Amino acid sequence: MNNIEKLRQATEAVIIPLGALAASMALFGVFILLVGKDPLAVFGYIYQAAFGSWFSWQSTLQRAAPLILTALCTALPAQMGMVIIGAEGALVLGGLAAIAAGVPLIGHAPVPVVQIVMAVAGMTIGGLWIGLSGLLRQIRGVNETISSLLLSYVAIAVLNHMVEGPMRDPASLNKPSTARLSEQYMIGTIPGMDVHWGLVFGILFCLLAYILMFRTTFGFGARIAGGRARAARVVGLPVGRMVVIVCVLGGAAAGLAGMFEVAAVQGRANASLAVGYGITGILVAFLARQNPLAIIPVAILLGGIGASSGLLQRRLGLPDATVLVLQGILFLSILASETLFGRAKLFRMRPVGS
Repeated sequence: MNNIEKLRQATEAVIIPLGALAASMALFGVFILLVGKDPLAVFGYIYQAAFGSWFSWQSTLQRAAPLILTALCTALPAQMGMVIIGAEGALVLGGLAAIAAGVPLIGHAPVPVVQIVMAVAGMTIGGLWIGLSGLLRQIRGVNETISSLLLSYVAIAVLNHMVEGPMRDPASLNKPSTARLSEQYMIGTIPGMDVHWGLVFGILFCLLAYILMFRTTFGFGARIAGGRARAARVVGLPVGRMVVIVCVLGGAAAGLAGMFEVAAVQGRANASLAVGYGITGILVAFLARQNPLAIIPVAILLGGIGASSGLLQRRLGLPDATVLVLQGILFLSILASETLFGRAKLFRMRPVGS
């Protein structure tokens, strides 16, 4: 690949998503006009709630933490040409597994040991759950998009069954939940911030994912197999094993997000785990073009949009679902913009004199 082609691809990777974002904002502005509100006021409040103050930034970063990890659940398998949309299932089961592994150890093990066990449990269950989609694709030819979506519904059903049945805390009357972690076993916040350590681990996972997929032999082979699976098999690449590995790694990231939700935010597992972080993570991954490093700023942007729903409701009387409309428009715009990559004449640069 020559330098001009690399420059073209880099330009596309920036300009096209930004164009899709601008188009989404314009369409959302039309929607706001139709409901009788001022689009400029809405955008102003979104900015204010997301980035207008240090408190706003902390709220945004708190929401971005799980989005970074769930986005990796889609982005990593996408390097091999797969579309995995089951991060929500891995997150809820990761949180459930973490609380199931941690609560029995309370009073019998040091705090760091309990937290490590919870993290390992969440990552293991999340990894196995998404890994199942990769395995089904390889041994039975099951479409991974459909299987991961269905497994997500199954995971949420399992969560509801467990918190309303075998793992229910009798003291949780109004909202069925598991037993609560003791305060001393909760994961604290980053010094000087009201943001839990999930943000740091999310950024670290993105860096490691980038190194794995773009700076190692395994990553090079996985990306080659994603574009030319038959050719990869001919030259001896273990495509099936690679598929399962990247699915397991993506699921482990989403499972860790679930662990942080119970160990740093809620303190217990209940239906509140399924609040849509896995779904929004899909949008983050697509907007970031499946690039682990680009996931970080995109997750912060989407976290800020999510954090603005309360202010829009208080100041303009708009329902919480307003930001979901914006996210939906964003998703459709990003999908539509995919057709422009490699085709837009604007980015077809040619050497001077050709």
